[in-house]
Amino acid sequence: MDRGKKVIVFGGSGFLGSHVADSLTKRGFGVTIFDIKESSYLQETQSMIVGDILDQDQIDNALMGHDIIYNFAGISDINDCHEHPLETIKYNILGNAQILESAVKNNIKRYLFASSAYVYSASGSYYRISKQSSELFVESFSEENKMDYSILRYGSLYGDRADNRNSLHRIIEMAVKDGKIDYHGDGSETREYIHVKDAAELSVDALSDIYKNEILMLTGSKSIKYNDLLEMINEMFSNKIDIKMHSKKSKTHYKMSPYSFNPKMAKKLVSNPHVDLGQGILNLIEKIHSKLHS
Repeated sequence: MDRGKKVIVFGGSGFLGSHVADSLTKRGFGVTIFDIKESSYLQETQSMIVGDILDQDQIDNALMGHDIIYNFAGISDINDCHEHPLETIKYNILGNAQILESAVKNNIKRYLFASSAYVYSASGSYYRISKQSSELFVESFSEENKMDYSILRYGSLYGDRADNRNSLHRIIEMAVKDGKIDYHGDGSETREYIHVKDAAELSVDALSDIYKNEILMLTGSKSIKYNDLLEMINEMFSNKIDIKMHSKKSKTHYKMSPYSFNPKMAKKLVSNPHVDLGQGILNLIEKIHSKLHS
């Protein structure tokens, strides 16, 4: 792994991007964050560029002197993408293509693209389509320009620095704030949660030469049904949470599995040791409680 190389993290002010930036810094990489907003988590040794991935000149200038790109920029919320398809095309597809174009101009050695477990699902709406398209752009740019890449398909993330667009954060904040949880589904929905810090460490592990030009799945090691997840959370609140289930069929989210038939094989990268789901949820409860009552 090329420790000491200069890495630029597009979307590095956000939930996952900021944790990846921190993991890169911890392992000795020089880190620049490029985002449309200033990072609240910027470390002293990290550089910050406030810019827009739709501005080609800004990207060109930002990439000078860098060796590696992580791209987390764009619209990451499935429902936002569903409601704003044109914005999704601009930021998730065109923005990614512009970063790729500039990467070739600047002789970038490695391009790591944040994709999703939804990418070859039947669910996911315009979010899924944008990730599919962007993956194909990454592969084609790599083939045409001899630039190494890794595609990182993330599963259900949770942990510190998320907001209410994150389902587990939203559920726990509701429990802390209102003493209740309104869940839209029948509880049989299954997820493989991965703590954001585990996902961040695996994202840096992906820089290893053995993962060049590979597609990697970064999801939890165990699946859990929402019925069991909500029961676990309720037990942590001494069974004082009023849980209401609201039947709803979602066109954007999957029920049991994000996977559908796909001829391109992806390798699953697993963190061991990793943050236990129960311990991770308990830690999140403490952080949200502290934030709401500070």
